[in-house]
Amino acid sequence: MQQQVKGLKRGLSARHIRFMALGSAIGTGLFYGSASAIQMAGPAVLLAYLIGGAAVFMVMRALGEMAVHEPVAGSFGHYASTYIGPRSGFILGWTYAFEMVIVGLADVTAFGIYMGFWFPEVDRWIWVLGVVFVIGGLNLCTVKVFGEMEFWLSLLKVGAIVAMILGGFGILFFGISTATPSASVGISNLWSQGGFMPNGAAGMIASFAVVMFAFGGIEIIGVTAGEAQDPQRVIPRAINAVPLRILLFYVLTLFVLMSLYPWQQIGNQGSPFVQIFQNLGIGSAATILNIVVISAAISAINSDIFGAGRMMYGLAQQGHAPKGFAKLSRAGVPWMTVLVMAVALLLGVLLNYLIPEDVFLLIASIATFATVWVWIMILVTQVAMRRSMSREEAAQLKFPVPFWPYAPMAAIAFMVFIFGVLGYFPDTRPALIVGAVWIGLLMLAYQVWVKPAAARDARVQQAPALSSR
Repeated sequence: MQQQVKGLKRGLSARHIRFMALGSAIGTGLFYGSASAIQMAGPAVLLAYLIGGAAVFMVMRALGEMAVHEPVAGSFGHYASTYIGPRSGFILGWTYAFEMVIVGLADVTAFGIYMGFWFPEVDRWIWVLGVVFVIGGLNLCTVKVFGEMEFWLSLLKVGAIVAMILGGFGILFFGISTATPSASVGISNLWSQGGFMPNGAAGMIASFAVVMFAFGGIEIIGVTAGEAQDPQRVIPRAINAVPLRILLFYVLTLFVLMSLYPWQQIGNQGSPFVQIFQNLGIGSAATILNIVVISAAISAINSDIFGAGRMMYGLAQQGHAPKGFAKLSRAGVPWMTVLVMAVALLLGVLLNYLIPEDVFLLIASIATFATVWVWIMILVTQVAMRRSMSREEAAQLKFPVPFWPYAPMAAIAFMVFIFGVLGYFPDTRPALIVGAVWIGLLMLAYQVWVKPAAARDARVQQAPALSSR
């Protein structure tokens, strides 16, 4: 374990992780995926984000308790191996890497869609190919380069969201707009367009598939523990800011957007943020926001490669991935995992070439399964860690989960409910099937390759001891 912690460079400062935490709440799921959620639930999507956000916060507190107690590379994959068993750690770690690949495919797809705002004549796959090469190259630099890039991109996103909210309130209350007279602007849009819950409770429940995808990736805060300079101080601060970020970046932002424009007219052609300001006649704002959503996509791709790479590095340390994944460059970066992620994201080039119209929703629903599976396993692992501790040991935890054990149990029940949502609705049912096949393949891989290899290693270690007798 010491080797694992010493291998990676602790180059992420409090400033880096604080803004990575902020940036993880603002990505493709908000800027692009929110349109699908709004179409399903109408204004009631605000309630869906509040409920989903509360469950995600409990996941983050469970992860934070473990990360502060034992800050290591591999994060929750390592914890699952320790407190539940090697098989669980193997499945969790690789499912997180799978999640990052799938989310990364959604992010590179969104990047291509955003670039189409300016260059509609250029095929989307060309933009996807270019961004994979650029971000992959940046991730081969030191972790400090990654941290600095995330800091400035997150700063841009946060600043733009705050400016957009303030500008939206200016349009709402002071009529600061060049909109056409036919444009319906006002808070009454939240209930005058068929009611607050126009598609009923079923519509709001269906939106959870997209809402939970929007929160996916926020667990990267725990993955940074192995490279944070002061994890016991920085990680709790980042995690405790999650509720405020959800209220500000999701609920308040979508409240403003749906007040500015009737919810049923928010389509899927590019980012709804850009579309709304463009349709209101504010051309320059639409251009600026397109720059912001492009930076958000780049930031998300950057984090996807980082998170999956560090998880695969931790898996290699435990013997759950090829040993080459544990090799570090002179800059202290697990370069092999970065290359593997970049190659995996090249699948996005193929998908955007073959099915450019349907690729995003297909990818997003599969990503939701992987994300929710990872969250359930984090919660279950934290419960297992607590049960392995004495009352005195639990009392000494520096960042304990609040409302133990009721809040974690409620969060687990909610995540299981999300699986039910995926299976119930025809549009998302394929994601549940793909997810079940993935978990089955991982269990088979563990039984066929990992478990026999671990047994061989154990026999090799025992041989010198037996020969010395």
